Amino acid sequence: MNNHKPFAAVLAALALAAAPVAGAEPVRIGMITTLSGGGSALGVDVRDGFMLAVGDDDTLGGVPVEVLIEDDARDTSRSREAAQRMIQREQVSIFTGTIWSNLALATVPRILAADGLFLSPNAGPAEFAGSDCHPGYFNVAWQNDNLHEAMGQYVNDEGYDNVYLVAPNYPAGRDALEGFKRYYQGDIAGELNTSLGQQDYASELATIRNADPEAVFFFLPGGMGVNFLRQYDQAGMRDSIPLYGPAFSFDEAILEAAGSAAEGAINGAQWSPDLDNAANREFVEAFQAKYDRRPSLYASQGYDTARLLASALAAVDGDISDMQALRAAVREADFESVRGDFRFNTNQHPIQDIHVRRVVPAEGGGHTNELVGMAFPEHRDAYVGDCAME
Repeated sequence: MNNHKPFAAVLAALALAAAPVAGAEPVRIGMITTLSGGGSALGVDVRDGFMLAVGDDDTLGGVPVEVLIEDDARDTSRSREAAQRMIQREQVSIFTGTIWSNLALATVPRILAADGLFLSPNAGPAEFAGSDCHPGYFNVAWQNDNLHEAMGQYVNDEGYDNVYLVAPNYPAGRDALEGFKRYYQGDIAGELNTSLGQQDYASELATIRNADPEAVFFFLPGGMGVNFLRQYDQAGMRDSIPLYGPAFSFDEAILEAAGSAAEGAINGAQWSPDLDNAANREFVEAFQAKYDRRPSLYASQGYDTARLLASALAAVDGDISDMQALRAAVREADFESVRGDFRFNTNQHPIQDIHVRRVVPAEGGGHTNELVGMAFPEHRDAYVGDCAME
């Protein structure tokens, strides 16, 4: 006896399961992200990746959704005020979008105090992974240190004995340097803590040149990274002192602006456009078709955040009145990630592979990243032992 359903019947069942619930009130999702000013390219990519998964039918997991989008302009007061307004006036209980760790530290506790759910598509400060972990907080990207840890391990494996470190003076910048040093065993030639949003690095480059390190590790996202790469190249240092960093210093917007100044640099990432899995191939193709540009790491994180939420909303049939059930559904992470294998640790931060990429010329012009190896398989963050959740 054949117990298998005909293929057409299976397709029909899947279509029915994914169909929006007729007459259901849409689930409101608050997206507070950076859409103007410095670093806005990061927020735009997170937003566009998320909305690609929402699609033209405004559903996630077959559940109608309404995404309320606010620009925080990288300002903590605007971020907090937007969250409070959405909670009180719009009755929003599901939030996402925050790019910067200082904004997350200022805003997320307010959301959690209101019994909300926050899915971070980017910011991953150490506090939320450790002592301040919370059942309502999930990080879908990484803990801040992770990609820096990968580069510390890789630079160590490459045999460098003397490395100079550069990062901006804010929570993620401090996490970056701590993460790198956690796995790098050689000497630190020096450390520079630049200002957040700094544009001119002439003084810092002179200091690095005088120190004569074997390599430089830097974390400067957004426009900061563009200017650093250009000025590093103009100073004639790119060929003599190799650059290493996290993917944040080499995303697609930075590469487009920096051009050949970034070529050959090595970076660590949990995602790459050339990762060979079906979900990623579909995502890269769909993103390029919709937005006419290559997807970045941030776009992939926004997309995965939406798909994770879609799986949870489907599991609770769109009923978010029971937040405990919704959190449990999110924790299951029952979705196909563009990264491949993905699951949450007990502190609700990812356990995932961290890859090594190189900046190379792209087919059709410009530059992109390609995989050259793996720094860590199934990497866990360093703060999980400080989290009281089980």
